[in-house]
Amino acid sequence: MELGIQPHGHALEMCRSAKHTRRYPQTRPTHDCVRACGRTTDLTDKVRLCPLSRLMRVLVHSGFSEERRLEPSDQTRYVLNCASELLVKDSSFSSAPTVLTMLDPSLTKPCNFLKAWYLNNDRTTFETAYGMKVWEYAGQDPKFNQLFNDAMASDSQLPVTLVTNECASVFEGINSLVDVGGGTGLMAKAIADAFSLECTVFDLPHVVADLPGSHDLKSVGGDRFEGIPPADAIMLKLVLHDWNDEDFIQILKQCKSAISSTEAKAGKVIIVETVMENHKNAKDEKFLELELALDMTMMMAYAARESTENEWAKLFSDAGFGGYKMHPVLGFRSLIEVYP
Repeated sequence: MELGIQPHGHALEMCRSAKHTRRYPQTRPTHDCVRACGRTTDLTDKVRLCPLSRLMRVLVHSGFSEERRLEPSDQTRYVLNCASELLVKDSSFSSAPTVLTMLDPSLTKPCNFLKAWYLNNDRTTFETAYGMKVWEYAGQDPKFNQLFNDAMASDSQLPVTLVTNECASVFEGINSLVDVGGGTGLMAKAIADAFSLECTVFDLPHVVADLPGSHDLKSVGGDRFEGIPPADAIMLKLVLHDWNDEDFIQILKQCKSAISSTEAKAGKVIIVETVMENHKNAKDEKFLELELALDMTMMMAYAARESTENEWAKLFSDAGFGGYKMHPVLGFRSLIEVYP
């Protein structure tokens, strides 16, 4: 189990928040943290493992592990709970790639440039740190590009299950779908398999260059600002929050042009995004803390923001859409249907 403990705690907070969206085993008693590293050790050995026991004390206090006392020896064992299960690489809904990406030096380095950024004219702290945008950096650094794509795929696993199980009605009457910014195609493949749709992953050429296809799943490289392949529905998962309002509206207009609409059947855009101050989560302090941290990330990396429902509604209207329907079933995120 690989954990990073840094000031950028919102990466780990995502795991705490995600556990509220699905039931997990309360503990995994047969898989304590020390045994997960390949050995069984008595933590009472203060000479060799005092630092480890102190680290585990922090994880217990932070809600990422639970302490157990074994009788009659009174030895200490630490077990995984539903939050730390999400950080195990072989877990069904592992968030390890997402957390490792958020804590990677490539993305934490820009946090050290806040002061310089406030004093210059750069759009983001990332540009102050590297002299280029995130997407340009990903295009030049294969390791970072792979890390980012793995994180996006990991971040799709739980939403994919919830979308296909809880929002099946959203896909009724749809025969084709384009997943804009679909990365490795995890979301598109799951939707194609669940609802027998023709799905297309549309992303930058270097992202989809090696993406395997099938009879109901294909990939197309291109620029979302120049045009999007036509389909009954356009999906945007964690795409719009990466852009400022002007770009956001331009992407939505391209989506509107790509939707296949007739008198008998109206196309739509399907969005999966964070909705700030969601009414279902208003009393959950941890959700609010996570939303605020994500908003800061959007500011520093993309010169963008997370939005409230009222802000989403205005942007939809400005892009020429007539209405929307929000499904707050994804924890701190929501699925939004947007209609022409």
